[in-house]
Amino acid sequence: MAPERAVAPSVVVVTPPRGWAALNLRDLWAHRDLVYFLAWRDVKVRYAQASIGVAWAVLQPLLMMVVFTVFLGRLAKVPSDGIPYPVFAFSGLLPWTYFSNATGTATESLVSSSNLVSKVYFPRLAIPLAALLSWLPDLLVATGMLIMMMLAYGLMPAWTTVLLPVFALYALLAASSVSVWLSALNVAYRDVRYAVPFLIQLWLFATPVVYPASLVPGRFRALFGLNPMAGVVEGFRWGLLGRGHPPWALMGVSAAVALVLLVGGLYHFRRVEHGFADVI
Repeated sequence: MAPERAVAPSVVVVTPPRGWAALNLRDLWAHRDLVYFLAWRDVKVRYAQASIGVAWAVLQPLLMMVVFTVFLGRLAKVPSDGIPYPVFAFSGLLPWTYFSNATGTATESLVSSSNLVSKVYFPRLAIPLAALLSWLPDLLVATGMLIMMMLAYGLMPAWTTVLLPVFALYALLAASSVSVWLSALNVAYRDVRYAVPFLIQLWLFATPVVYPASLVPGRFRALFGLNPMAGVVEGFRWGLLGRGHPPWALMGVSAAVALVLLVGGLYHFRRVEHGFADVI
């Protein structure tokens, strides 16, 4: 019998791209199991030692709703398009809370996973994407609380509630369009982590979360739609309550802006990700 020949191990050489590299999203899809496990890890770690556990998913927007109801709904008499103000505010705070939490976590995700980034190769985009996905269960839990609140006020969910998964993906798109940029910039410029909370606070009042979009003067509506979260909040509220005309125009402009930001962010992320392990 002829002796067996030794098989040389295959070697894969990973080199940094030059110029504007292709997005190579197929590589990210091949690592989808890694994205799932990273997202599930983030969910478990977040509530591992919390005494009230997943109730924090409801408590945060609920307390904010109480504050806005007292100061804006009761004292400032901000209109709510004929909807009880607590329900109006809570329905806007749900997608906004997801956006703020997911964006903040995704911005820090690459730096907080520095040991993983510097030791093994995988699509770096998997880390901020997992951070964004890990907040979707919180959005689901809080939405259930909102439906119970609506029933307590005698409001039945509209048939458009079946579109909520679409609006959840819309919120994921808006958060991704910002987080891809911020997570990459945070690796090179650590000042970003301090600027993001302030930016999100300002962004809250530029979005129709605690006031209706009808308060915005007509001449500013076009600029208002450039806010990716404006369409998300209005669409989410309309999907749950089914009041008024569907804000297709606002959602279309906001979605287009979010998509442009996301594509640009993905190309920027792809261009600079080869240097993450050196500077992180």
